[in-house]
Amino acid sequence: MKIAHVAPPWITIPPKNYGGTELSIYHLVEEQVACGHNVTLFAPADAQTSAQQLSFLPRSLMEEGLAWTSHFKAYYHLYQSLQGAQEFDIIHTHLSSPSDLYIFPLASHLTAPLVITLESPLPLDHTPPGIEEADRLFIALAPSLPIVAVSQHARTHIPYHLNCIGVVYPGLPLNVFCSSQQVRDTYFVWLGRFSPDKGPHLAIKAAQEAGVPIVLAGTIDRSMPEYVDYFEQKIRPQIDSAQVSYIGPVNLHQKIELLSRARGLLNPIEWDEPFGLVMIEAMALGCPVIAFARGASSEVIVHGETGFLSGTLEEMIQYIARVDEIDPHRARRHIENHFSVSIMAQKYDEIYKKVIADASNRAL
Repeated sequence: MKIAHVAPPWITIPPKNYGGTELSIYHLVEEQVACGHNVTLFAPADAQTSAQQLSFLPRSLMEEGLAWTSHFKAYYHLYQSLQGAQEFDIIHTHLSSPSDLYIFPLASHLTAPLVITLESPLPLDHTPPGIEEADRLFIALAPSLPIVAVSQHARTHIPYHLNCIGVVYPGLPLNVFCSSQQVRDTYFVWLGRFSPDKGPHLAIKAAQEAGVPIVLAGTIDRSMPEYVDYFEQKIRPQIDSAQVSYIGPVNLHQKIELLSRARGLLNPIEWDEPFGLVMIEAMALGCPVIAFARGASSEVIVHGETGFLSGTLEEMIQYIARVDEIDPHRARRHIENHFSVSIMAQKYDEIYKKVIADASNRAL
């Protein structure tokens, strides 16, 4: 199959540290190449891939220092990519940031079959109260485009009438996410982007109340002043390099090492996250996950077997004391059975064939 992947242009593929959408795209592209598909990745030129690559920008936009609100180069990337991908059997695109809404008008006249993975919850355009979101206006330009959700929770919470044709969970290359650690350390981990909805302040409080050390690893989006203020006011004062440590962003190798040695991952999210890649990364490495029961966490974690789902911070603190009840091998098997990259690629193959067949039938 001749597959075109049009990646969002903001974060490098694979990401240097944070970037769940970009990491999922990278894993999928590499697996499809390994399976013998003819794959081309349309992404800025700093991407690294085993696929063929076409680029219209020299660097990812965040590497250039652009803010998320600077849309013109993002539009240029999407326009050029979609024009260049029209001779492929299938075009695979993604909705993860506001500029991705340009896909709807740009794809409205394409002849090639196209599928969109909804990576972030809608609306992507966060307008002041009382003002109509751009999402609704853009989606109306091509409302029949096939949409894939990354979880059942994400599918059932789409606020607009979209043509959602299925759910495909993100998957991991299990030959990469493989722990060699036999003995774990005493620390817990929080890993992600520092923002209130990701809950690092709650992870710190839970660890402090439970009397366990915690290591914070992640990025600070310095293009967003409110996130910088949050880190400086709520997180930095708690860092004592003893019970609460901050090691900065981590690359793939560092993340695997960190999670392989951790006693558990704390994920007290305060929003309905569509998936949560870090949870399956941890479990693949035998690291139990204690998460708030929000978003897709109940689809990812088997309560009492691969981790714990908590409704409150107090419950999370209680589960910290029980984390050693979780069998690391059971957590690993759960990922092998449900969240491998080979399963993800197989499910996308099925969706691609359906979208191609539907497009062919409409053309008759």
